[in-house]
Amino acid sequence: MFWRWLSPPAWGLCSAYISRRRIARQRSTTACAGHPFTLLLPRASSYRPTVHGAVRSQEHKLLTILTHNILPVFSVMVLGFAMGRMRFVSTAEARTLNRIAFLILQPALIFPLVNGVDLGSFYFDAIALYALAQIIVFLTSLLLSIYLFKCEFLEAWLLAMATVFVNSLLYIWPISALIYGSGGNVPIMAAVVWDATVTFAFFIITTELLANRGKSVGQSLLSLVKNPVLIAIALGLGSNALGLVAAEPLLVACKFAGAGAAPLTLFALGVILSGHSLWPTKKVAAVAGLKLFLMPAVVVSVLTWGARPELWNDLLLLNGAGPSGAMAFALAMLYKVRTDTIAPVIIWTSVLSLFSLAYLA
Repeated sequence: MFWRWLSPPAWGLCSAYISRRRIARQRSTTACAGHPFTLLLPRASSYRPTVHGAVRSQEHKLLTILTHNILPVFSVMVLGFAMGRMRFVSTAEARTLNRIAFLILQPALIFPLVNGVDLGSFYFDAIALYALAQIIVFLTSLLLSIYLFKCEFLEAWLLAMATVFVNSLLYIWPISALIYGSGGNVPIMAAVVWDATVTFAFFIITTELLANRGKSVGQSLLSLVKNPVLIAIALGLGSNALGLVAAEPLLVACKFAGAGAAPLTLFALGVILSGHSLWPTKKVAAVAGLKLFLMPAVVVSVLTWGARPELWNDLLLLNGAGPSGAMAFALAMLYKVRTDTIAPVIIWTSVLSLFSLAYLA
Protein backbone atom coordinates (compact mmCIF):
# COMPACT_ATOMS: atom_id res chain seq x y z
CA MET A 1 0.00 0.00 0.00
CA PHE A 2 0.88 3.68 -0.19
CA TRP A 3 2.28 3.87 3.33
CA ARG A 4 4.62 0.91 2.82
CA TRP A 5 6.93 2.90 0.58
CA LEU A 6 6.36 6.09 2.53
CA SER A 7 7.22 4.76 5.98
CA PRO A 8 10.92 3.73 5.69
CA PRO A 9 12.36 7.17 4.79
CA ALA A 10 9.92 8.92 7.09
CA TRP A 11 10.73 6.80 10.10
CA GLY A 12 14.41 6.82 9.16
CA LEU A 13 14.49 10.58 9.66
CA CYS A 14 12.52 10.41 12.89
CA SER A 15 14.53 7.47 14.23
CA ALA A 16 17.85 9.21 13.63
CA TYR A 17 16.61 12.37 15.31
CA ILE A 18 15.15 10.56 18.33
CA SER A 19 18.31 8.46 18.75
CA ARG A 20 20.45 11.60 18.91
CA ARG A 21 18.08 13.20 21.41
CA ARG A 22 17.96 10.11 23.65
CA ILE A 23 21.77 9.93 23.75
CA ALA A 24 21.91 13.62 24.63
CA ARG A 25 19.38 13.14 27.40
CA GLN A 26 21.30 10.22 28.87
CA ARG A 27 24.52 12.24 28.92
CA SER A 28 22.87 15.23 30.54
CA THR A 29 20.73 13.44 33.13
CA THR A 30 23.30 13.59 35.93
CA ALA A 31 24.97 16.79 34.74
CA CYS A 32 21.85 18.93 34.47
CA ALA A 33 19.42 18.67 37.34
CA GLY A 34 17.05 21.10 35.65
CA HIS A 35 16.52 18.97 32.54
CA PRO A 36 12.83 18.02 32.15
CA PHE A 37 13.58 14.30 32.25
CA THR A 38 15.17 14.59 35.70
CA LEU A 39 11.74 15.49 37.05
CA LEU A 40 10.89 11.82 36.61
CA LEU A 41 13.88 10.60 38.63
CA PRO A 42 14.35 10.27 42.39
CA ARG A 43 16.08 13.17 44.11
CA ALA A 44 18.91 11.11 45.56
CA SER A 45 22.24 12.16 44.02
CA SER A 46 23.50 8.57 44.03
CA TYR A 47 20.71 7.40 41.73
CA ARG A 48 21.89 5.62 38.59
CA PRO A 49 19.13 4.48 36.21
CA THR A 50 19.30 0.88 35.04
CA VAL A 51 18.04 -0.46 31.74
CA HIS A 52 15.56 -2.74 33.50
CA GLY A 53 14.26 0.08 35.67
CA ALA A 54 13.98 2.44 32.69
CA VAL A 55 12.01 -0.12 30.71
CA ARG A 56 9.63 -0.76 33.61
CA SER A 57 9.20 2.97 34.13
CA GLN A 58 8.44 3.50 30.44
CA GLU A 59 5.96 0.62 30.44
CA HIS A 60 4.23 2.08 33.50
CA LYS A 61 3.99 5.51 31.87
CA LEU A 62 2.58 4.10 28.65
CA LEU A 63 0.07 1.99 30.58
CA THR A 64 -1.02 5.06 32.55
CA ILE A 65 -1.48 7.04 29.33
CA LEU A 66 -3.49 4.19 27.82
CA THR A 67 -5.81 3.67 30.78
CA HIS A 68 -6.19 7.28 31.96
CA ASN A 69 -6.16 9.28 28.72
CA ILE A 70 -6.73 7.21 25.61
CA LEU A 71 -9.22 4.50 26.62
CA PRO A 72 -11.71 7.06 28.01
CA VAL A 73 -11.63 8.80 24.62
CA PHE A 74 -12.23 5.53 22.81
CA SER A 75 -15.01 4.57 25.21
CA VAL A 76 -17.07 7.57 24.09
CA MET A 77 -16.64 6.60 20.43
CA VAL A 78 -17.47 2.97 21.22
CA LEU A 79 -20.62 4.08 23.06
CA GLY A 80 -21.69 6.12 20.04
CA PHE A 81 -20.92 3.18 17.75
CA ALA A 82 -23.02 0.85 19.91
CA MET A 83 -25.92 3.32 20.08
CA GLY A 84 -25.82 3.68 16.30
CA ARG A 85 -25.71 -0.09 15.68
CA MET A 86 -28.65 -0.63 18.04
CA ARG A 87 -30.48 2.25 16.33
CA PHE A 88 -30.92 4.17 19.57
CA VAL A 89 -29.37 7.21 17.88
CA SER A 90 -29.85 7.97 14.18
CA THR A 91 -27.47 9.64 11.75
CA ALA A 92 -29.70 12.72 11.69
CA GLU A 93 -29.52 12.96 15.50
CA ALA A 94 -25.74 12.55 15.35
CA ARG A 95 -25.58 15.49 12.93
CA THR A 96 -27.58 17.57 15.42
CA LEU A 97 -25.25 16.59 18.27
CA ASN A 98 -22.25 17.48 16.14
CA ARG A 99 -23.82 20.86 15.29
CA ILE A 100 -24.37 21.63 18.99
CA ALA A 101 -20.79 20.63 19.83
CA PHE A 102 -19.32 22.65 16.98
CA LEU A 103 -21.34 25.86 17.19
CA ILE A 104 -21.98 26.11 20.95
CA LEU A 105 -19.54 24.02 22.98
CA GLN A 106 -16.44 24.44 20.81
CA PRO A 107 -16.44 28.27 21.15
CA ALA A 108 -16.77 27.84 24.93
CA LEU A 109 -13.71 25.59 24.89
CA ILE A 110 -11.60 27.90 22.74
CA PHE A 111 -12.23 31.29 24.37
CA PRO A 112 -10.71 30.67 27.86
CA LEU A 113 -7.84 28.72 26.27
CA VAL A 114 -6.81 31.65 24.08
CA ASN A 115 -7.71 34.38 26.57
CA GLY A 116 -5.46 33.06 29.34
CA VAL A 117 -2.39 31.79 27.47
CA ASP A 118 0.97 33.55 27.86
CA LEU A 119 1.96 34.23 24.24
CA GLY A 120 5.25 35.76 25.37
CA SER A 121 6.58 32.32 26.36
CA PHE A 122 6.26 30.94 22.82
CA TYR A 123 9.10 30.43 20.33
CA PHE A 124 7.33 31.74 17.25
CA ASP A 125 10.08 30.56 14.90
CA ALA A 126 9.31 26.98 15.96
CA ILE A 127 5.58 27.55 15.42
CA ALA A 128 6.29 29.04 11.98
CA LEU A 129 8.35 25.99 10.99
CA TYR A 130 5.62 23.67 12.28
CA ALA A 131 3.13 25.65 10.16
CA LEU A 132 5.42 25.20 7.14
CA ALA A 133 5.36 21.43 7.72
CA GLN A 134 1.56 21.56 7.86
CA ILE A 135 1.43 23.40 4.53
CA ILE A 136 3.74 20.88 2.82
CA VAL A 137 1.80 17.86 4.09
CA PHE A 138 -1.56 19.50 3.41
CA LEU A 139 -0.74 20.24 -0.24
CA THR A 140 0.68 16.73 -0.73
CA SER A 141 -2.46 15.16 0.74
CA LEU A 142 -4.76 17.44 -1.25
CA LEU A 143 -3.12 16.60 -4.57
CA LEU A 144 -3.09 12.87 -3.86
CA SER A 145 -6.75 12.89 -2.79
CA ILE A 146 -7.79 14.74 -5.96
CA TYR A 147 -5.63 13.08 -8.61
CA LEU A 148 -4.96 9.61 -7.18
CA PHE A 149 -8.22 8.88 -5.36
CA LYS A 150 -10.49 11.10 -7.49
CA CYS A 151 -12.19 12.71 -4.49
CA GLU A 152 -14.47 15.68 -4.89
CA PHE A 153 -12.61 18.87 -4.03
CA LEU A 154 -14.33 19.58 -0.68
CA GLU A 155 -13.85 16.01 0.55
CA ALA A 156 -10.19 16.15 -0.56
CA TRP A 157 -9.84 19.47 1.29
CA LEU A 158 -11.08 17.99 4.56
CA LEU A 159 -9.08 14.77 4.13
CA ALA A 160 -5.98 16.94 3.74
CA MET A 161 -7.03 18.80 6.89
CA ALA A 162 -7.14 15.45 8.73
CA THR A 163 -3.45 14.90 7.91
CA VAL A 164 -2.30 18.14 9.57
CA PHE A 165 -4.86 18.89 12.31
CA VAL A 166 -3.84 16.91 15.40
CA ASN A 167 -5.82 15.80 18.44
CA SER A 168 -3.34 17.71 20.65
CA LEU A 169 -5.55 18.48 23.62
CA LEU A 170 -6.85 14.94 24.29
CA TYR A 171 -3.76 12.94 23.32
CA ILE A 172 -0.51 14.87 23.17
CA TRP A 173 -1.07 17.17 26.15
CA PRO A 174 -1.41 14.39 28.78
CA ILE A 175 1.46 12.40 27.24
CA SER A 176 3.83 15.38 27.31
CA ALA A 177 2.82 16.29 30.87
CA LEU A 178 3.42 12.73 32.07
CA ILE A 179 6.82 12.34 30.41
CA TYR A 180 8.23 15.87 30.53
CA GLY A 181 6.45 17.30 33.55
CA SER A 182 5.30 20.91 33.64
CA GLY A 183 8.08 21.88 31.23
CA GLY A 184 6.20 20.08 28.48
CA ASN A 185 3.16 22.31 28.78
CA VAL A 186 4.43 25.37 26.90
CA PRO A 187 5.38 23.83 23.50
CA ILE A 188 2.22 21.72 23.38
CA MET A 189 0.11 24.68 24.49
CA ALA A 190 1.67 26.64 21.62
CA ALA A 191 0.64 23.89 19.18
CA VAL A 192 -2.87 23.75 20.69
CA VAL A 193 -3.30 27.53 20.46
CA TRP A 194 -1.94 27.60 16.90
CA ASP A 195 -4.32 24.85 15.75
CA ALA A 196 -7.28 26.18 17.74
CA THR A 197 -6.92 29.68 16.30
CA VAL A 198 -5.07 30.10 13.00
CA THR A 199 -5.34 26.57 11.57
CA PHE A 200 -8.94 26.02 12.66
CA ALA A 201 -10.03 29.49 11.53
CA PHE A 202 -8.39 28.91 8.12
CA PHE A 203 -10.29 25.66 7.58
CA ILE A 204 -13.60 27.09 8.82
CA ILE A 205 -13.32 30.06 6.45
CA THR A 206 -12.16 28.08 3.41
CA THR A 207 -14.68 25.26 3.95
CA GLU A 208 -17.50 27.80 4.30
CA LEU A 209 -16.45 29.51 1.05
CA LEU A 210 -15.97 26.23 -0.83
CA ALA A 211 -19.28 24.77 0.37
CA ASN A 212 -21.23 27.88 -0.57
CA ARG A 213 -19.66 28.83 -3.88
CA GLY A 214 -23.13 29.62 -5.25
CA LYS A 215 -23.69 32.35 -2.68
CA SER A 216 -22.73 35.96 -3.16
CA VAL A 217 -19.57 37.32 -1.52
CA GLY A 218 -21.71 39.32 0.92
CA GLN A 219 -23.69 36.25 2.03
CA SER A 220 -20.49 34.24 2.52
CA LEU A 221 -18.87 37.00 4.56
CA LEU A 222 -22.02 37.35 6.68
CA SER A 223 -21.95 33.60 7.41
CA LEU A 224 -18.32 33.87 8.50
CA VAL A 225 -18.92 36.93 10.71
CA LYS A 226 -21.75 35.09 12.48
CA ASN A 227 -19.73 31.89 13.00
CA PRO A 228 -19.50 31.35 16.81
CA VAL A 229 -16.10 29.63 16.63
CA LEU A 230 -14.53 32.52 14.73
CA ILE A 231 -16.12 34.98 17.16
CA ALA A 232 -14.63 33.07 20.13
CA ILE A 233 -11.19 33.04 18.49
CA ALA A 234 -11.35 36.79 17.75
CA LEU A 235 -12.53 37.66 21.27
CA GLY A 236 -9.91 35.43 22.88
CA LEU A 237 -7.01 36.82 20.85
CA GLY A 238 -8.25 40.41 21.16
CA SER A 239 -8.67 40.27 24.93
CA ASN A 240 -5.29 38.54 25.29
CA ALA A 241 -3.54 41.20 23.20
CA LEU A 242 -5.15 43.97 25.28
CA GLY A 243 -4.26 42.27 28.55
CA LEU A 244 -7.91 41.81 29.52
CA VAL A 245 -8.67 38.87 31.78
CA ALA A 246 -12.17 37.44 31.52
CA ALA A 247 -14.31 37.45 34.65
CA GLU A 248 -14.05 34.27 36.71
CA PRO A 249 -17.79 33.37 36.42
CA LEU A 250 -17.50 33.61 32.61
CA LEU A 251 -14.39 31.41 32.56
CA VAL A 252 -16.04 28.82 34.80
CA ALA A 253 -19.13 28.74 32.58
CA CYS A 254 -17.01 28.43 29.43
CA LYS A 255 -14.87 25.64 30.84
CA PHE A 256 -17.98 23.80 32.08
CA ALA A 257 -19.64 23.98 28.66
CA GLY A 258 -16.43 23.48 26.69
CA ALA A 259 -15.69 20.21 28.48
CA GLY A 260 -18.56 18.65 26.53
CA ALA A 261 -17.28 19.63 23.06
CA ALA A 262 -14.90 16.73 22.50
CA PRO A 263 -17.09 13.96 24.03
CA LEU A 264 -20.14 15.02 22.03
CA THR A 265 -18.16 15.19 18.78
CA LEU A 266 -16.59 11.80 19.43
CA PHE A 267 -19.98 10.29 20.29
CA ALA A 268 -21.38 11.59 16.99
CA LEU A 269 -18.32 10.16 15.24
CA GLY A 270 -19.07 6.74 16.75
CA VAL A 271 -22.69 6.90 15.58
CA ILE A 272 -21.63 7.76 12.01
CA LEU A 273 -19.00 5.01 12.04
CA SER A 274 -21.68 2.46 12.93
CA GLY A 275 -22.99 2.82 9.38
CA HIS A 276 -19.58 2.31 7.72
CA SER A 277 -17.14 -0.54 7.43
CA LEU A 278 -14.22 -0.20 9.86
CA TRP A 279 -11.87 -2.12 7.57
CA PRO A 280 -9.43 0.40 6.05
CA THR A 281 -9.65 0.96 2.30
CA LYS A 282 -6.60 1.96 0.23
CA LYS A 283 -7.72 5.59 0.52
CA VAL A 284 -8.02 5.37 4.33
CA ALA A 285 -4.62 3.65 4.58
CA ALA A 286 -2.98 6.29 2.38
CA VAL A 287 -4.41 9.27 4.28
CA ALA A 288 -3.59 7.65 7.65
CA GLY A 289 -0.06 6.94 6.36
CA LEU A 290 0.41 10.57 5.39
CA LYS A 291 -0.67 11.63 8.89
CA LEU A 292 1.40 9.11 10.85
CA PHE A 293 4.56 8.96 8.70
CA LEU A 294 4.89 11.96 6.39
CA MET A 295 3.78 14.61 8.89
CA PRO A 296 6.38 13.76 11.60
CA ALA A 297 9.08 13.29 8.93
CA VAL A 298 8.46 16.78 7.52
CA VAL A 299 8.25 18.28 11.02
CA VAL A 300 11.58 16.82 12.07
CA SER A 301 13.15 18.02 8.81
CA VAL A 302 12.04 21.66 9.05
CA LEU A 303 12.87 21.93 12.75
CA THR A 304 16.55 21.44 11.93
CA TRP A 305 16.51 25.08 10.79
CA GLY A 306 17.32 27.67 13.42
CA ALA A 307 18.16 27.34 17.11
CA ARG A 308 15.78 26.90 20.05
CA PRO A 309 15.51 24.69 23.16
CA GLU A 310 15.53 21.03 22.14
CA LEU A 311 12.40 20.48 24.20
CA TRP A 312 10.46 22.48 21.61
CA ASN A 313 11.76 20.28 18.78
CA ASP A 314 10.98 17.10 20.72
CA LEU A 315 7.43 18.07 21.61
CA LEU A 316 6.48 19.57 18.25
CA LEU A 317 7.65 16.31 16.67
CA LEU A 318 5.56 14.39 19.21
CA ASN A 319 2.60 16.60 18.34
CA GLY A 320 3.10 16.10 14.62
CA ALA A 321 3.00 12.32 15.12
CA GLY A 322 -0.34 12.49 16.94
CA PRO A 323 -3.67 11.24 15.57
CA SER A 324 -6.04 13.24 13.37
CA GLY A 325 -8.30 15.58 15.28
CA ALA A 326 -12.07 15.16 15.04
CA MET A 327 -12.62 18.68 13.69
CA ALA A 328 -12.22 17.55 10.07
CA PHE A 329 -15.06 15.13 10.70
CA ALA A 330 -17.09 17.85 12.47
CA LEU A 331 -16.73 20.18 9.47
CA ALA A 332 -17.64 17.35 7.07
CA MET A 333 -20.82 16.68 9.07
CA LEU A 334 -21.67 20.37 9.28
CA TYR A 335 -21.34 20.94 5.53
CA LYS A 336 -22.78 17.54 4.50
CA VAL A 337 -19.57 16.18 3.01
CA ARG A 338 -19.22 12.39 2.78
CA THR A 339 -17.57 10.90 5.87
CA ASP A 340 -16.90 7.31 4.82
CA THR A 341 -13.15 8.05 4.58
CA ILE A 342 -12.66 10.86 7.11
CA ALA A 343 -14.29 8.98 9.99
CA PRO A 344 -12.18 5.78 9.65
CA VAL A 345 -9.02 7.88 9.22
CA ILE A 346 -9.61 9.44 12.65
CA ILE A 347 -10.20 6.03 14.21
CA TRP A 348 -7.19 4.32 12.61
CA THR A 349 -4.76 7.16 13.30
CA SER A 350 -5.95 7.18 16.91
CA VAL A 351 -5.23 3.46 17.22
CA LEU A 352 -1.96 3.33 15.29
CA SER A 353 -0.55 6.50 16.85
CA LEU A 354 -0.29 4.56 20.12
CA PHE A 355 2.75 2.83 18.62
CA SER A 356 4.29 5.89 16.98
CA LEU A 357 3.86 8.02 20.10
CA ALA A 358 5.31 5.27 22.30
CA TYR A 359 8.33 5.10 19.98
CA LEU A 360 8.88 8.86 19.86
CA ALA A 361 8.23 9.43 23.57
